[in-house]
Amino acid sequence: MSVELDQSLRALVREIPDFPRPGIAFKDITPLLADPLALTAAVRALAELARPLAVDCVIAAEARGFLLGPALALELGAGFVLARKPGKLPYETISAEYELEYGANQLELHTDAVRGGARVLVHDDLLATGGTAEALCELVEQLGGEVVGCGFLIELAFLSGRERLAPRQMHALISYES
Repeated sequence: MSVELDQSLRALVREIPDFPRPGIAFKDITPLLADPLALTAAVRALAELARPLAVDCVIAAEARGFLLGPALALELGAGFVLARKPGKLPYETISAEYELEYGANQLELHTDAVRGGARVLVHDDLLATGGTAEALCELVEQLGGEVVGCGFLIELAFLSGRERLAPRQMHALISYES
């Protein structure tokens, strides 16, 4: 990604101090999503990073993963798989628990959401500690899919989520070191 694109996207990420709790500097991407040129550029840049992986589907977790995940899947010519919080999916499910930088949660996936051998890109808007992405990887692998990469709009590098996802291939458009 070009320095110009990084700077233009970064300029549209608003930081909200002490949200959702004291000590957290929330990265608000709603200004980026509201700008049609930036939104298009972000989806295309994420797709270009993932294109060499030849993915069959993109998986993302509710709710923020649903913001760019379907658009990314369309750009890649891939399907989209959604992971939801417990009790939100109508069919048989599998589940994985995970921890966030400010709490814990659980995700569920339909038992037929990923076919065995499918090449899957795990996507989320933000990589922090890696708990959500790790849970998505676990769900894909439970169903016999292959996680070929993990892609994010933003990485909070100082929280070491990348290490948690290793040795999987990982990319992010914007990285914050502190």
